[in-house]
Amino acid sequence: MEVYKKYVDVIARHYADGRLLPLAIWWAEGQLYEIDHVLDVRPCTSLKAGGAGIRYTCRIQGREKYLWREEDRWFVEAKRG
Repeated sequence: MEVYKKYVDVIARHYADGRLLPLAIWWAEGQLYEIDHVLDVRPCTSLKAGGAGIRYTCRIQGREKYLWREEDRWFVEAKRG
């Protein structure tokens, strides 16, 4: 099964001190997933899908998922096939 970068729309909060906190992910039209909690933020590479940036470890509906900010775009690792 191939893993690829799926670019997604993200609702985020920008703080006055420069922090950026994702609040929700638009996966597809009509599918909004709220982020329950951001557990970790660090520079990291996506070894499965390629690409690098700031990786946000998020809890979404009780499950840990990774969300990357690569320059000015957001992506998740998605499976195809």
